[in-house]
Order: sequence, then C-alpha cells, then structure tokens
Amino acid sequence: MEVIESLGYQVYFDDTLASLETFLAERNYSKIIVLVDTNTLDNCLPLFQQALPNLSNYDVIEVDPGEENKNIDFCIGVWQNMLDFGADRHSLLINLGGGVVTDMGGFAASTFKRGMDFIQIPTTLLSQVDASVGGKTGIDMGSVKNIIGTFTQPQAVFISSQFLKTLDRRQLISGFAEVIKHGLIFDHAYYERIKLLDITQVDNELVKHSVSIKNQVVLEDPKEKGLRKILNFGHTIGHAIEGYSLLNDRNPLLHGEAIAVGMICEGYLSHKLNGLSLDELNDLIATFRRYFEDYTFSSAIDTTLLDLMRNDKKNLSNQIGFALLDKIGSCQYDIFVSEDDIIESLDFYRELTAG
Repeated sequence: MEVIESLGYQVYFDDTLASLETFLAERNYSKIIVLVDTNTLDNCLPLFQQALPNLSNYDVIEVDPGEENKNIDFCIGVWQNMLDFGADRHSLLINLGGGVVTDMGGFAASTFKRGMDFIQIPTTLLSQVDASVGGKTGIDMGSVKNIIGTFTQPQAVFISSQFLKTLDRRQLISGFAEVIKHGLIFDHAYYERIKLLDITQVDNELVKHSVSIKNQVVLEDPKEKGLRKILNFGHTIGHAIEGYSLLNDRNPLLHGEAIAVGMICEGYLSHKLNGLSLDELNDLIATFRRYFEDYTFSSAIDTTLLDLMRNDKKNLSNQIGFALLDKIGSCQYDIFVSEDDIIESLDFYRELTAG
C-alpha cells in the first residue's frame, strides 16, 4: 500500500482496501451510505463487500449511470434517499463509482444539511486519475458541464486496481485521455513513456504517477485561481463537444473521447497562438489518433458549440478562456481566444479526419 498526502486527506493506493477498513474502524459514524450506479452495483459493490466482510450495517443508494444523469433531478433523488435513511451531519457517504458518482456524490454530501463527510472510491481509470483528486464536486445543467458545484475535500480517497478489471476497453481508453493530458501539460518524460503503451499495460504505478501530477498542481492552487487551470487543457472545446454529443448522438461520446477531440483542437490553437512547434503538434495528433476513433461533426453545429463554450467556467468578461501548451510538458493558462480562431481549430480537426 502507498499513500499520497493531499489537501488535508490521504489518497490510499490499496488493492485490498484494508486501509478503508481501518479508516472506518477509527471513526464513529452514525450511519454509512454507499452511492453506486447500476454498473458499480453489479460489478464493484461485490468487491467492496468482499474487502469489508465486517461492514454490514450500511444503506445503498443507486442511480442510473452516464453523464446525462449527473443533474439536479438525480441529485434531489440522492438527497431524498439520505433523508429517508435518516442521515445526519455525522453520517458518511461512500461514493463507489466513476466520475459521475464521485462528482455528484461529493456535491450531494457537501450540501446535505450544509455538509457531511464523504469518501471517494473511484472505480474507472478516468475517475482514479482525475475526478477523485482535488475536491471538485459538481453536476451539469443542461449541456453545460459541472456548472453547479463546490470545492469540498473528501475525508479520504481509496484507489484499487481491482476495479479496473471490471472495465471494458472503451472505458479504459477514455480514462487514458486524462493520463496523456497529464504528460502533455506537466511531464514530457512521462508523455514519452506512455504515448505508445497498449491500454492493457495500464497499472497501479501509472495511476499513482498521474495522481501525483494532479496532486502537485492542486496543492499549489486548490481553488483554481492560477496553475490549476492547466488541468483544463482540451476541456474548453472538449466539454462543448461532450455536451453536444450527449444530447444529439445515439451513442454519446465518453468524457475522454470528447476531451481527445478537444486536445487536438486546442493543440492546434497552442501551435498557432502559444509557440507549440509543428513537430510537437503532429506528435500529439498521432498519439490521440492512435487510441481514439475520429469524431465526425459538421460546421453546422459550430454555433451550438460556441454557445456552450461561452458558458465555460474559465471565461472572463465574455472572453473564452483556454489553457494552451507552449511545448510538450508545459502549459500556460488564461489565454483568451477569438471565436474565429476557435472555429479555425474545429475546421482543422474536420480536415484532419476527413480522409
């Protein structure tokens, strides 16, 4: 078992979850509630129960899976269930799931009776390397991602590679987008090491390194006033693509798939506006196209995408804000980009993938 210190709590890398058993034994919570979705109910709750055979007195809240359900209506359902189960401010919510469960569960706990304790047990690669660390909680409103939320730290995070064995290849690749991002924005050597990996080679050491990168950034800037904004590389355009896809595609893009599109577009903007070399841009493009299928969208939706970007949290005075690379392994933030340049980057992606 290994431990990383974060913002007043620990991140445990523990396949057996023995550290969770110790954590619970040391605290006298009035009630324990486990939040799952239908996928983690079937695939992950049994692993949780096997690891904690002595934990029998807890309630389970189940929500539907998928980003389209990370909204206020489902959150109201979580609050109502917590009321029905008699939760109070001395209760604990255990969020057992991917980013939807950890984001929405954290938000529900941080606002229920003005705040109750929660812990995160991320079960997808995406949530392990990204959503579980940093204290961001949130829900979506319409097609706008994470527009309602809080900065609230969990009591602890428990990461077990056993849960990754429950994922299909598409989910693993989606999470790998954030792993690639960590190398692009902060660690060139890490990027060079991972850019040719087979997705089956993802292991605990890689997850821990990605979490360590994010943790370094978050410790310096907990409330995203400065450096933490570099974690948004690819997300201004990527979130807009994701929001559009959720409402319009029969098989919507997963988060990492949308962010991969965003990182190619924002890589182009990095080259045009922020000094990223053409060779590095081409390297970035080759890496993402190695793992991710091309996404087809026409210029007819550009106005919709821009509307979504205008609601992005990083904006200032109606200017659309970006984090852009100046070289692989280095990223700058608070770069405001014209709508013409944004459309040019979308055109670049379309032309790139047209063949």
